[in-house]
Amino acid sequence: MSKPNPLNTLRARADAFWQVRTEQERKLLRIGGIVIGLALFYSIAVDPAVSGAGQLHKELPQLHQQAAEMQLMAREAQTLQGQNTIAPTPMTRETLTAGLTARGLNPQSLNVTGEYAKLQFNGAQYAGIVAWLDAIRTESRISVVDASFTAQDTAGVVNGTLTLRQGVR
Repeated sequence: MSKPNPLNTLRARADAFWQVRTEQERKLLRIGGIVIGLALFYSIAVDPAVSGAGQLHKELPQLHQQAAEMQLMAREAQTLQGQNTIAPTPMTRETLTAGLTARGLNPQSLNVTGEYAKLQFNGAQYAGIVAWLDAIRTESRISVVDASFTAQDTAGVVNGTLTLRQGVR
């Protein structure tokens, strides 16, 4: 004999419960079930949607205000991006030598005339030169006008000449 299905057992109990009820009790149970179903539907689906829409309707002006402020700040940031109120350190032989020495670089020659500088390296580390150039570009607004490098037998070692210019970006 097969084992009774729990779903069939539950259905049989519900049918037995329903059959012993009078027509008036059945009618009240149907109405009560419909009321409970509608209340459950309202509390799960309708009320959150209505209250959420109301809350969003209240918050919308504030969100518009915040968006306008952010757009204003973005425009202000764009206008300020091109401005640099801090004047860079003037390019002198001493400032260039100090930066080179700090990075372990020793140029063969260094000539500074006005806003231009010419350097010559023999047997220098290429990575060190590039790091130094990046630092002076951001700190002092010095850019490379001309560069020429020749690789040496040792990896990462180069001979090179650089022409630098200090100017406003």
